Amino acid sequence: MVDKDAVRRGYDELAEAYAADRVEDGRGREVLSQFLDELPESARVLDAGCGQGTPVLRDLAASATAFGTDISRTQLELAADRVPEAGIAQGDMTALPFRDDAFDAVTAFHSLIHVPREQHQAVVDEFARVLAHGGRLLCSEGPDEWRGTNPDWLGTGVEMQWHIAGVEATRDHLRNAGFAVEREWRADDSLDDGDDAQWTFLSARLEE
Repeated sequence: MVDKDAVRRGYDELAEAYAADRVEDGRGREVLSQFLDELPESARVLDAGCGQGTPVLRDLAASATAFGTDISRTQLELAADRVPEAGIAQGDMTALPFRDDAFDAVTAFHSLIHVPREQHQAVVDEFARVLAHGGRLLCSEGPDEWRGTNPDWLGTGVEMQWHIAGVEATRDHLRNAGFAVEREWRADDSLDDGDDAQWTFLSARLEE
């Protein structure tokens, strides 16, 4: 089981190393651009698990009213410096620090994978809660269920943990929360580390 405190401490401790390693370009960013093009003007968009704010939160802020939330305070400090026009709030994705119907869209790039598998449905339910009716969600997921720990992630000597639910389970979570999956993209790259990880990006709409 993922220890969320370990994830928070890990991202606090390796914040600078992670920011330096995070890939700025790739298929995931192209998908984000397509998603943003379909949103209404002046949309309010939440980046759940925003990390240090680049590139996702920064791209959101360029065309929408953007907010970012993350479990790591140090990551949020970097995000506030890099994307000063975005609103920032620390929080756990299983209990987002925002009111009901607060946003028109939510993005969650490589953040669900750091939540214990048994809490993934709760996170998706929270996405539905903070979205207005008809709101949009763009999230990423690995192909199959997998859990793992790396005691020396990015060569920093800092531990990181993951629990990927897999695409099929995530589709179920979305349907259970009232979302209709509208489109999926496959990507061979990662915004996180530039490796050859396989990801699926799912675009879903909260049904009215």
